[in-house]
Amino acid sequence: MFNRDIETLPLNKMRELQLERFKWAVRHAYENNAFYHKKYDAAGFHPDQLKSLDDVKRIPFLTKQEMRDNYPFGLFAVPMEKVVRVHASSGTTGNATVVGYTKHDVEVFAEVVARCLAAYGATEKDIIQVAYGYGLFTGGLGLHYGTEKLGAMAVPISGGNTERQLMLIKDFGSTMIACTPSYALNIADYIEKKRPDYDLRKTKLRAGIFGAEPWSENMRKEIEQRLGIEAYDIYGLSEVIGPGVSGECVEKSGLHVHEDHFYVEIIDPETGEVLPEGEKGEIVYTTLTKEAFPGIRYRSRDITRLYREPCKCGRTLVKMEKVTGRSDDMLIIRGVNVFPSQIEAVLMEVEGTEPHYQIIVDRKGALDDIEVKVEVNEKLFSDEIKVLEGLSKRIADRFRSVLGISAKITLVEPMTIPRSEGKAGRVIDRRKI
Repeated sequence: MFNRDIETLPLNKMRELQLERFKWAVRHAYENNAFYHKKYDAAGFHPDQLKSLDDVKRIPFLTKQEMRDNYPFGLFAVPMEKVVRVHASSGTTGNATVVGYTKHDVEVFAEVVARCLAAYGATEKDIIQVAYGYGLFTGGLGLHYGTEKLGAMAVPISGGNTERQLMLIKDFGSTMIACTPSYALNIADYIEKKRPDYDLRKTKLRAGIFGAEPWSENMRKEIEQRLGIEAYDIYGLSEVIGPGVSGECVEKSGLHVHEDHFYVEIIDPETGEVLPEGEKGEIVYTTLTKEAFPGIRYRSRDITRLYREPCKCGRTLVKMEKVTGRSDDMLIIRGVNVFPSQIEAVLMEVEGTEPHYQIIVDRKGALDDIEVKVEVNEKLFSDEIKVLEGLSKRIADRFRSVLGISAKITLVEPMTIPRSEGKAGRVIDRRKI
């Protein structure tokens, strides 16, 4: 463990620490940011009312739209001369959400990522190839600083340029790679199609650190089988801090949330009601120690559940399930709620399909239609039409039985669906065009 005292802290002690830090965070936001001051006054809430963690539900939520409305620096709670770094979302659906970091915040960021790396079994002897994008995206610099904090060697290659990625894995002796899971499969495809002479299993690469997009257990199995490595989940969001909010350990039995820095709740995404631990809903975050950009009860829209159970690794931190999707990414098809990750899980259970797909949603008259384009392996695609028709029918039958939806299944040849070096774009919703 990177910080054993905190990572094994008894629950009652963790709650005491969280309450102390929550009080500081709320007062810091209220006294040093005009938006929070006005918002809390309007809601009839004052920091003095926070006497226990049960009082947290009295605090108004923070939404992504409010962050966009305060673009770029309207939610900062320290003077600009104290801000040493900014990161931002892409802003593809409106203003970017811009977050700031003081020197202390950067240290916290590095600390929580280092904890995640240690939980995957990394030590100062490891060489970690950081293939997340560098820049305003939090992934590259987040993993980079966390690697250095651990004392390991960072290889700051950023995303893309797969041939160079493979060269450095071999020449530098990289032991771990950090990237999106979709890019990991892109690497597997590249090796199979363009570098059949390259044997990843003969390199020192033993593990991958994957995040920035929801991915299923079936995709984990696919990555591990095709690349010959252990695949670990790391989770975070720029609005909270970046990667390192939570991460798996070697047991792969859930992601440990770093509760000393992030207070987490699960709410009903429709009503905002706080749900008991164990129930699935939208996860809400409060940053307990961030100075430049305090996020108080931020609605992430990510769907998961929280649970506490003894872990063989010895950590006592609450666990969260792998995120299944976002409430605002959920597709409603003729009254049935479906997440892209559920579609992915079904596809990857059917033999002959490749882990590359595209979901196209359209409206015909008053009804929603869904088409799923999915790649099949080369051998199957070259088979007679009857074989492909049988595969298409099996997939459609699985959709009806598992997901409760009818979908048009279009089988396409390998390498037809566009690849991504960052977050994969899985859904085209023509109802919104």
